[in-house]
This record gives sequence, structure tokens and C-alpha cells, in this order.
Amino acid sequence: MLRRTSLASSLTAALVSGSLLLGAPACAVVASGPAADAPRQVAMKADQKAGRKADSESVLAISIDGMSVAAVRKLGKRQLPNLYRFMKAGASTMNARTEREMTVTLPNHTGMVTGRRIQASTGGHGVTWNDNRLVPNTVQEAAGHDVASVFTAVDAAGGSAALFAAKTKFTLWQRSWPDAIDRTTVNEDNAELVDELVADLDQDRDFRFLHLSPPDVAGHAHGWMSRPYLRAVRKADALVGRVVAAVNADPARKAGTTILLTSDHGGRGPSHDDARVLDNYRVVFMARGSAVDKGVDLYAINPTYQDPGKRRTTYDAQRQPVRNGMVANLALDLLDLPPVEGSEHDVLQDLRLTAAP
Repeated sequence: MLRRTSLASSLTAALVSGSLLLGAPACAVVASGPAADAPRQVAMKADQKAGRKADSESVLAISIDGMSVAAVRKLGKRQLPNLYRFMKAGASTMNARTEREMTVTLPNHTGMVTGRRIQASTGGHGVTWNDNRLVPNTVQEAAGHDVASVFTAVDAAGGSAALFAAKTKFTLWQRSWPDAIDRTTVNEDNAELVDELVADLDQDRDFRFLHLSPPDVAGHAHGWMSRPYLRAVRKADALVGRVVAAVNADPARKAGTTILLTSDHGGRGPSHDDARVLDNYRVVFMARGSAVDKGVDLYAINPTYQDPGKRRTTYDAQRQPVRNGMVANLALDLLDLPPVEGSEHDVLQDLRLTAAP
């Protein structure tokens, strides 16, 4: 695993000397206000981390493609026992947000691992397509500049990261960060994909990303909230249960692992493309593990973030909602690493998973 104490010290020294800029906000430069203070606050955060023990030895991020909050509520704990057990065991909200610009799979997932908004002209990652195209060939080509990720941050610290995805379009990430993702597994059979991830748990990795696709596939084929769609959400619940059980099967692994769970978008009727629709932009965000309080609401323990109600929200609001794009920097914070260079979502790494003392 990572030698995080010495790593944090060296990164702090680089920040103080000005030789390394971490966590510069992805939005346009402003002269004053919270965004302008972000680099200084990030440096302070890194300084606080020096010599501190990481909250987790490993982080596993799970994204359930196309899982609607309406479906989670409708099915309830009797039909989704694993998701509801996940919430009871950790910190969660059913009112998180996607990226504002688009409620589409590849753009939102790329936001999760880069911590950036989508629109390249305002510092976003630039991935606006949702297929297997090879032009642009990388996230960097889409943005027109270098784009770091949670994978590159872990790799720079000497750690190991892996990707397990149920759609071939995710090979974009392997092309974009080829030296930082130590294993990429793409398998459209979600059960087999989970088998492969479970087998990989014996490997010494700091970060894993698991993408599960049943709800999205069923939603496009039969419509969101249809009977086949709800069956697919139940299938995703069972897959999550298998993953959690495998993590918990080893006491040391259980104690050292934090699991994050969210979705790229929801959906309503035949589609999820309209970013102005509540059922499309509202998603779950959950965390569980030894570094997470049990049964707490994320907004209740994070007064600096605001429950948006039914609002879509902008990136300019001083108090942001919890977003799926916070996965990268929350994972790095748990690993006691500074935020993704150039990121925006949770760049101050102040999203708490435990109540304030």
C-alpha cells in the first residue's frame, strides 16, 4: 500500500514552494470569493494531512448506471435489501446531483473520476459524447489540455488502481491514462464482471472503480420505472450485495476499505437525456466503511453543502449540493492524498462522512 505519511509531507513541501499546483478550480478564473481561495485552502488541507494516517487503505467506487431515485424509493428495503442496508451502515443521500450540463453516461462518469464539470470552455473535461468513437481519442484531446484523474493521483503516489466496467465506451479512460490504470476489465455480463472484481480483491490496490449497467440497459429497452427496469434495479442491488459481502469476508479488508456508491443519472419514461428533468439529474450518493458514521444523512453532517430540494442547481452557488463528481476527491481524501489537479468538485476535500466532534 501507499507510504502516505512521507507522501503527504513531500506534497506539502511542493505546495509551499510553489512547484506544484494541486486542485486549481476548474471554472474560469475569478478575482475573489470561494473559488479564488481554493488553491490556498487546498495547500492548507495538504499541510494538515502531513503525518496523518489515512482513513482507508483502499477505496471502491461503485456506479449503478441509470439507477433512478424514484425506483429506489418505490422498491424500498424489502426489494432492495442491500442498498438499504448500505444506507443504514453508512452516510447517504437520495438527493445528490449529476453534472449540470448533461445527464448522460460517459460525460458524468468522466466527471466522477476527474472531479471536473463537463464543459471544456469553463475548465471541464470536455467529454460530451456517449459512444465508442475514437475521435477525440482521449479525455485530454476533448478538453484541449491535460486532464488528471483519480487514477493519475493514485499512480503518482505509488499506488495501484483498477477499472471494471460493463460498457466498452469506458476504454476511453484506459487510452487517456494508460500508465495509471493497472487493470482494465470490460465485460457486458455484469455477474461475470463482479466475479472478476471479487477475485481482484486479493490484489493490493488503493482504488477500484466498478460500473454496473443493468438499470440503464433495461431503461433504454423498456422505459424507466417499467417492470423490466425495476427488475434490473433489483439485479443491481443483488450485485452490490455480492461485492459488499466479498469485502466484508476478510476482517482486515473490511476494516481498511471504504465503499462509495452513486449513479451517473436517473431517468424517466424512455430516456434520461434532458438535463432539466428532476428524475434525470437526481441521484443517490452513499458511503460505508470503518471511516463512515452509521445511518447518517450527508446533508445533516455537512452544513457547508446544501440540500437542493428539487432544484437543478448551478456551479456558481456558494453552497453546492452533493454531486456524483465528488467521487474522485472524496476517494483521495480517504486515502490521505491531495485532490485531483485541476478539479472542482470537493476540491477542498471537505465532504464529511462523519459528524463533527
